[in-house]
Amino acid sequence: MKFIGAHVSASGGVENAPLNAAAINANAFALFTKNQRRWEAKPLPAKSIEQFIARCDEAGIDRAQVLPHDSYLINLGHPDPEALAKSRAAFLDEMQRCEQLGLRLLNFHPGSHLRQIDASASLAIVAESINRVLDQTEGVTAVIENTAGQGSNLGHRFEHLAEIIDGVEDKSRIGVCLDTCHTFAAGYDLRTEAACEATFGEFERVVGFQYLRGMHLNDSKSELGSRVDRHHSLGRGHIGLEVFRFIMNDARFDQIPMVLETIDESIWADEIALLRRLDGVSACDLADSVIELPGAA
Repeated sequence: MKFIGAHVSASGGVENAPLNAAAINANAFALFTKNQRRWEAKPLPAKSIEQFIARCDEAGIDRAQVLPHDSYLINLGHPDPEALAKSRAAFLDEMQRCEQLGLRLLNFHPGSHLRQIDASASLAIVAESINRVLDQTEGVTAVIENTAGQGSNLGHRFEHLAEIIDGVEDKSRIGVCLDTCHTFAAGYDLRTEAACEATFGEFERVVGFQYLRGMHLNDSKSELGSRVDRHHSLGRGHIGLEVFRFIMNDARFDQIPMVLETIDESIWADEIALLRRLDGVSACDLADSVIELPGAA
């Protein structure tokens, strides 16, 4: 079964996120459990936690299919010890918020070496950061998101993801979220069925599908290998629809949250409906059909 949603707003409290997900006919969603651009946040109120859980149940959304995202400020591979300690503390707080909400996943960007140390040294720091936080929490899996590779960011090569996983002691609580835009911008082609077979085959060889715990479904404003992270609406960027048809028809992507982060939230419900329509469509059928994209005039 496929679980599809979007990164919805939690404005006014985390308890509003399930309502926003239900409004777009989602059976999965992502959210920030705190302000993603600030280090500090007030603890989650008990009433908000209670309502979040109740509203997920009311919407029929399994909390195993909720993929929260941590703060953009966190850098678990930071070369500076003081800044690293601050990031580790913030990541621990994010994991503990997930524990409180009964969530099983936390999506995070692996970090950056800031051109101060080499990539492998920074990846080792990321793995040690994860080990420390997993030792202090229970039941929540740390989910590494691949990146487009802008600047000194880690995680744009599948080998980076594998290197982090290799350094994590509890393999049962580490996973990967693949972002289609990031994957494409990092240089992995997704535009044809053959390209998808090759790219996901490489992911299987280097990382392994047993670690795939989520997806971000986005088209790309940037070209293949640009290493520029610019999301677009489905079918409107340089990737096109084939990868989304491929994913919807491949059982390797079952039973994980697949989340839109496309640029026009007003058409998220239509994009979710489009993805569901692609289930059962072959590559030949897609090529021979005229599919009206969401938001088309």
